[in-house]
Amino acid sequence: MTTNVALGAELLGKKYGGRRGGWALRECGFALPAGRICALVGPNGAGKSTLLALAAGLLRPTEGTITAPARENLAYVAQDKPLHPRLSVADTLRMGRELNPGRWDEAAALRVVEGGGFSSDTLVHHLSGGQRTRVALALALGKRAELLLLDEPMADLDPLARHQLMGLLMSDAAERGTTVVMSSHILTELEGACDHLLLLARGAIRLDGAVDDLLAAHTLLRGPVGDLAPHTVVDSRTTGRQLTALVRREGPVEGPWDLSEPSLEELLLAHLRHPEGAPA
Repeated sequence: MTTNVALGAELLGKKYGGRRGGWALRECGFALPAGRICALVGPNGAGKSTLLALAAGLLRPTEGTITAPARENLAYVAQDKPLHPRLSVADTLRMGRELNPGRWDEAAALRVVEGGGFSSDTLVHHLSGGQRTRVALALALGKRAELLLLDEPMADLDPLARHQLMGLLMSDAAERGTTVVMSSHILTELEGACDHLLLLARGAIRLDGAVDDLLAAHTLLRGPVGDLAPHTVVDSRTTGRQLTALVRREGPVEGPWDLSEPSLEELLLAHLRHPEGAPA
């Protein structure tokens, strides 16, 4: 792997169900720079969980390649947060310490479980979904991995806990230069936290790049209905004689338009409404 690329793929594909099965991913290619906080976004069934499981080494590609750090240098938190139900929280963290000798950060793990409303001797199967999330994230951060793969990590948390843990995760990653790939359906959760974007739709990469670059390449237009050529129209809506459109610019924008840069949420929603659009 190139030293400045934390996760990469070339012509990556994964098919389930043998010859008659369907493709979860097909011809995916990207190169995520090290140290980025990457939002992995897409509708249900787009292939996000498959991509993360491939990166974690839990699945093998049907075609193409995916390049990631060695397993000891990455941490993966799956959607269902698999933990041993009959271990206590303390025993779970002890397992993390013993499986990662010489690199385990007990203080980082304890910062995540603090405030979860449970004691260290509570058994995992007595924890709520949000409390299990805390323990799973504690294992991931305590490992001090180069690459964190997080599949819908905050879905079980209440808004206050989500805000707290997102802040903890972001500050920890910034301090240590950790690369994070996080899938989420909560678009507002990604705004201001992620600096790179991978958008999956129908098993293919539709957007890939630094968030600032992608936002700068798009323009939100409002004005009278008119010709938007030569720009690529991602999404447009007409109300009476008023047109609102998100375009990917192909040179200067001319016409009687009110121009603004879209928010990350506006950019994502526009592309998600039209997953058949031309890949970026």
